Amino acid sequence: MDNFTEADPGPRLPDGAPYRSGVYRFLLTPRWWGINVFVLLAIPFCLYLGFWQLGRFEARVQEERGAGAQAVSAERAPARPFAELLPVDKATSGKQVTASGRYGEQLLVPDRELDGRQGYYVLTLLRTDGGRALPVVRGWLPGDASRAEPPAAPAGQVTVAGALQAPEVPGDNGVSARGGLPAGQTAAISSASLVNLVPYAIYDAWVTLGTADSGMTAVPAAAPNDTGLTLKAFQNLGYTGEWFVFAAFVLFMWFRLVRREVESVRDAELGLVPDERPVPAPSGV
Repeated sequence: MDNFTEADPGPRLPDGAPYRSGVYRFLLTPRWWGINVFVLLAIPFCLYLGFWQLGRFEARVQEERGAGAQAVSAERAPARPFAELLPVDKATSGKQVTASGRYGEQLLVPDRELDGRQGYYVLTLLRTDGGRALPVVRGWLPGDASRAEPPAAPAGQVTVAGALQAPEVPGDNGVSARGGLPAGQTAAISSASLVNLVPYAIYDAWVTLGTADSGMTAVPAAAPNDTGLTLKAFQNLGYTGEWFVFAAFVLFMWFRLVRREVESVRDAELGLVPDERPVPAPSGV
């Protein structure tokens, strides 16, 4: 008769009882119900925000491509009267426009960089037939605006042509936000910045000439605010990675907590955890 060897029944508890396999019953306790619900809500939430931030970055990439195509088409498109394109938005910024009137007050815009050199804009207000003034950047000159003697504006009735631009915001896109400038200077080109410097109404837009006056360098048209691959776009990309990392971290911590709990349950069933219950005092003490 062949020898029969009984299969190994596996680990047993100290009293000889077989080891129970239901170590995951703790997942159904109220405490773990709360943990599980939190994980089930947190992971989709993090993934949703991650994909949302990724979508924002991709939208800005598309805006950058569209802005480049718009700039090329705007340069080739025929110029239109500037009043037809007001108010300035992302679609009209950079469009070629014309304006007629007489030049009035002239201001300098310091701390402007062009081709890696510091200088200033020569800003002259064009008094239109309607009485309001349109800020016109006639060009850029190197040097310190406080010591500058820019060329005078042409006299008489003039018609200018250039790129329409949105009003500037101090502290944004390289626009200086410092105050206390000398008389005859302004930090930003906008009606809000110029309203106290001239005695008449100003259009909330400006034009940079395609061909600068009097030997100055023409100022290229700037992209509309909040478009293209700016710092905000790369912040969206960074936030995308952060949300995905958060989702992975939540899942990792859940598995780690489950593993530790399973190990604790198994140790308790195998008697490997010391009994920490208080020992009753002897009778009569």
